[in-house]
Amino acid sequence: MTKHLYYLLFFSFIIFNSCSEDDVASQNDDIVLTENIEFYDEDTVEDNLIFAIKNGGNEAFLLNKTGNKIKVWNFGDSYLGNDLEILPDGKLLGIFKAPNPHIIFGGRSGIIRIIDTDGSIYWEYTYSTENYIAHHDVEMLPNGNILFLAWERLNVDDAQQLGINTLNDIFPETLIEINPQTNQIVWKWNSLDHMVQDQDSTLPNYGVINDNPNRINFNYNIAANGDFMHANGIDYDEEKDIIFVSVNNFSEVWVIDHSTTTEEASSHSGGNYNKGGDLIYRFGNPETYSNSFGERLFYNNHFPNFLEDDVPGAGNILVYVNGSNIQQSSVYELKLPEPLELIPHTNNEPQIVWSFTDSNLYYPRISGADRLPNGNTLICEGDYGFWEITPMGDIAWKYKGTNNEQFWRAYGYNYDDPEILSLELE
Repeated sequence: MTKHLYYLLFFSFIIFNSCSEDDVASQNDDIVLTENIEFYDEDTVEDNLIFAIKNGGNEAFLLNKTGNKIKVWNFGDSYLGNDLEILPDGKLLGIFKAPNPHIIFGGRSGIIRIIDTDGSIYWEYTYSTENYIAHHDVEMLPNGNILFLAWERLNVDDAQQLGINTLNDIFPETLIEINPQTNQIVWKWNSLDHMVQDQDSTLPNYGVINDNPNRINFNYNIAANGDFMHANGIDYDEEKDIIFVSVNNFSEVWVIDHSTTTEEASSHSGGNYNKGGDLIYRFGNPETYSNSFGERLFYNNHFPNFLEDDVPGAGNILVYVNGSNIQQSSVYELKLPEPLELIPHTNNEPQIVWSFTDSNLYYPRISGADRLPNGNTLICEGDYGFWEITPMGDIAWKYKGTNNEQFWRAYGYNYDDPEILSLELE
């Protein structure tokens, strides 16, 4: 029996032997917990709010640590593509499912919206046709522009002429940046511009895979349905002007230079790192570029969460590893190297600073992790709910969703954060 499971069972025994069936669990007579709270340690839990996002649902809510929903957003007939965030002015930025999409992979979206505090649509942009669709994640950049993931179709004939072993159309990942004031695309990056193949020397982009760690081997994981990369999350480091992309079917995170122009982003030079749109760094699975050096750490992954200056571990990155190989999920905090670079035939993997796993922590899809101000880590286990873990690896709090709820992610907010103050909660 693991230490964490022992504590959980011990605490459950105390609760059920000290409370009637109609009572809620509590360690303190002054703290009343809802039945969703399965563990609560008053001494270590962070007293903050959790923004919980239902996976593909039409609802999100703010949750306090006693398990009470203090604000609920309901989007009626509109369903989330996946991500949703509270902006500093109290509005919501989210990605929603377009009606009647032509591209129907999991995480499909197609509509990006800013929703006002009164529930009305403040701004909307549609990116959904037969040949492309926005999906999974969206991020507001410091300049007010909006960055999102998209799939773009490459037909089978063109793919084969590039040395890609496919019998179907494929959908490489792209990044789109749009100015919401003009609805114009102001920057774009397409993974197709940065491929390498070792199948046919007479075709474009031929090369030795492990000699080219900055390029993407499109033949690494070709899927029959064409969704062979399945990126599922993005984050942004303003200081370095770089973008992190979680690529689930490659079990790794890519790092892309955002300082490039769109023209440079389609090339192999330019930008702060003079790599153009080639990967300036990647980590989690060196097998993707046939590198025998460095240990594979990821087996499917979500949410590359770059830690900002307001939380412990600033400059590091949290990644939820779904753990499909052993059916047990983990969260890693990783310290990236300085400078960011990829060297052929070398161990390029980052340093593990902190990690957590538990025999009861597993979901093969969605999920994520966020760092709280007191140093605890909030974990969203997609089919369960939320864990809060101390730096020492002990459980501080657990919340179980109601009626088999599934959650895309959860974000922690302080009561005095501008996002919360702008909501003018009672």
